[in-house]
Amino acid sequence: MKKCRWLLPLSLFAASAAQAQSSVTLYGLIDVGINYVNNAQTGRNPDGSLAGKSVVSMSDGGARGITGSRWGLRGTEDLGGGLSAIFTLENGFNINNGTLSQGGAEFGRQVYVGLSSPYGTFTAGRQYDTQADFVAPYSPSLIVGISGSLPGDVDGLGHTRRTNNALKFVSPNWRGFMFGAMYSLGGRAGNFTGSQIWALGASYALNGFSAGVGYYNGRDPNLASFGNNPNSGPATSNNLGSFGTATSPQSNPIYAGYASASTFEIYSAGASYKIDDATLAVSLSHSAFEGLGNTEAGPNPLGYHGTAIFNNAALTVSYFATPALQLGGAYTYTRGGGAGGRGGATWQQGILGVQYFLSKRTELYLFGVYQAASGTDSLGQPAVANIELMTPSSTAHQFVGRAGLVQRF
Repeated sequence: MKKCRWLLPLSLFAASAAQAQSSVTLYGLIDVGINYVNNAQTGRNPDGSLAGKSVVSMSDGGARGITGSRWGLRGTEDLGGGLSAIFTLENGFNINNGTLSQGGAEFGRQVYVGLSSPYGTFTAGRQYDTQADFVAPYSPSLIVGISGSLPGDVDGLGHTRRTNNALKFVSPNWRGFMFGAMYSLGGRAGNFTGSQIWALGASYALNGFSAGVGYYNGRDPNLASFGNNPNSGPATSNNLGSFGTATSPQSNPIYAGYASASTFEIYSAGASYKIDDATLAVSLSHSAFEGLGNTEAGPNPLGYHGTAIFNNAALTVSYFATPALQLGGAYTYTRGGGAGGRGGATWQQGILGVQYFLSKRTELYLFGVYQAASGTDSLGQPAVANIELMTPSSTAHQFVGRAGLVQRF
């Protein structure tokens, strides 16, 4: 009996010691708001022209706001010698109707496991690419999140796409310098490079200045870069967007016609400078849908060949008028398309945003985005405005306004 009396305290001590070396954190946020969108496509008129109407709706932030609602679990276990095992499970959902985001994936935002040490962090699973990690902080997401992305998030800096089957390494911070690399296995039998993705990124920060660069290369982007959610289709489907019908709107007309690309490349760079309560940021990117006409990757109804190139620029200003009140504005420019020497279009947009922080966890926000388009887009039509997350416009112009609430936990 005396021996049994010692066993319980010893077992409790062992359990508490193990608990002290590991932790699991529940976290998340909810973003909900009311939107106004003008000229939203509804289909086509009897004469074949695009039909559109103004729309007022409530939606989750991941559908038409500054950030997607989510909940997640983040864990770490101390393995000794500075080495730790880590994991993240992050689910995205729509607060207005309770459905799953990211095409119905249970942990569609992120899900990975890995090891962290003083020499860097290695993870494996569904993750963001390093190009977006290191350059996105210099894009208009600084003030209005994903709604400030370029049309169709063509440079990937809006964090609207994730990478499956990804192996990723991020270095520690060495006197302000960091770098990262990612490789995604395509998993196609007999074709080692088919549907593979690889990306690089680096950044440097000193006092109020910081800068980042990135590169992304995705093979068969219709399947790997844009077709990696549960509701995505095979090579016969267009996962980049939609041509629309008489009763349904188009989707991503900026590049929906380029689903037959063999490779999708992005070069990006950004920098920012903070002066007291103001931050000025600039980002530049070059995106290319290369090797068009590969019907093993996606459909090509318009018979494109060659390369469709998008050159992009964004200028963003953020200012904290008070510790609780942030004001921001941005201008973005996108010039691109013209595959096989055909057409080409320009998209310009202006963004204004206001965020009021009721606490560290809760904020109110209001923003407006206006976009104008010209030229001929990927669907071979007069270019229409295509504000990210919104139903494309039926005309060359579109305005979106949103008032919302974010609560973090």
